[in-house]
Amino acid sequence: MSPVSGRSWRTAAVLVPAGVAALHIGPAATWLPGVRLPFFPGLAGTGHRRHVALTFDDGPDPVSTPRFLDALDELGVRATFFVLGEHAARHPAVIRETVRRGHELGVHGWTHDRPWRPAFARDAEEVARTVRLVRELTGHRPWWYRPPYGILTASRSRAARRAGLRTVLWSAWGRDWTADATPASVRARVAADLRGGGTVLLHDSDRLSAPGCWHAALGALPLIVRDCHAAGLTVGPLHVHIPAPHPARGAVPSGAATG
Repeated sequence: MSPVSGRSWRTAAVLVPAGVAALHIGPAATWLPGVRLPFFPGLAGTGHRRHVALTFDDGPDPVSTPRFLDALDELGVRATFFVLGEHAARHPAVIRETVRRGHELGVHGWTHDRPWRPAFARDAEEVARTVRLVRELTGHRPWWYRPPYGILTASRSRAARRAGLRTVLWSAWGRDWTADATPASVRARVAADLRGGGTVLLHDSDRLSAPGCWHAALGALPLIVRDCHAAGLTVGPLHVHIPAPHPARGAVPSGAATG
């Protein structure tokens, strides 16, 4: 091998993995609101213009999730809970109770890991494993997927498609995972980006964030719903907000409520 060709092979050996990594992480640019909202409205959860989808991440939690279920009952509102498989396996009763109360479940992954390295086989198995668990526990299969941290990679996107899930991020969030979050700050942060047709992200657990921060989201919840109603917007789960991936099957996503 000539010196030139040797250098070419060494250069290729460096560039190919770099190129694979770039392709893998490229979709993560959709995390940026300036990219997601105007160019990928479906990914942002844009739906019926007089409706707002209410979603929660990181549960189930046996302490905090039931408090959210009670609050939603009092408000007469149903929501979508994106659950982690490892937590669902530990707390199946909370999963069943969430669905019994008319809410739907989405897949948030098996664990809440960071996705920087390509892991096509692992992501596919973990997403499929969570789908299977939700179906076994509730008798319903989920239709929705939201990656941990909202970071969508090529392998996670492919894993969701293979599992028959539609990926939905959000258009407004409360930044309710921080230690200094308060009901007022969560409400204000959601209100800053709240529009008809939007999807709101909150968290029903503090296992992956500041201890006790879920109290801020819980306190803000009635205020956020009231703001929506005052604006003439209805509030509910994703399956009444945007089309499910397989509407022809005629199945309601996890949870029986339709409004």
